[in-house]
Amino acid sequence: MLRVAVVDDHPIARHGMGDFLAAAPDIDVVAVAASPDELPRADDGTLGIDVLVLDLYLSDDEPCVTQIARLSGEVAILVMSASRSPVDVLAAVQMGALGYVTKHTDADALAEAVRAVGARQFHLAPHLADIIQSAIGARPEPLARPVLSPREQDTLTYLARGFTHQQTATRMGVSKTTVDTYVARIRAKLHVGNKAELTMAALRYVEWRQRGLPWGGTGAGS
Repeated sequence: MLRVAVVDDHPIARHGMGDFLAAAPDIDVVAVAASPDELPRADDGTLGIDVLVLDLYLSDDEPCVTQIARLSGEVAILVMSASRSPVDVLAAVQMGALGYVTKHTDADALAEAVRAVGARQFHLAPHLADIIQSAIGARPEPLARPVLSPREQDTLTYLARGFTHQQTATRMGVSKTTVDTYVARIRAKLHVGNKAELTMAALRYVEWRQRGLPWGGTGAGS
């Protein structure tokens, strides 16, 4: 049973999401709150939940990326927002969110996203990938079929899931310096420069991998 909390500053929205999720037999909604600071904590200071469903904009015009960065070390975060902005999606993922869906998501898709994030799998609403790719520019020529080693592929997968270089190193059983080297090689092979481009490449890689396609996809639109 997945223990889930929902944070949204709009009462109808947070209770609605809570009710949607509570209807799933394998999801236990243990808390709903207007902000992360209002979530109950156990005596040991932990949240005691598996997944936090978090609205990106809470009571103001700034995305709550600092809260994502602060909480992502202790709980898997699924962002659910009205925003489809590529900047918002990339910022949330870079700060540690494991998933991002919009508020157009139906109840079944929301539950599916919670399950994926609860299993520490990266989840991005399907329609968002094309929006992000169009916004920052697809680069099909250099990304068509780069030759990545298995370790580089593992590194890219962890980056797509929002892990830092140090967290990736721990999970792969190597040093952070080794991961830094893998990332440098990935940047060179994929012809990406800044962090946003690297994150986009990682998201596209995971999308293709989940669809069972070779890196770069096949056919038109790949």
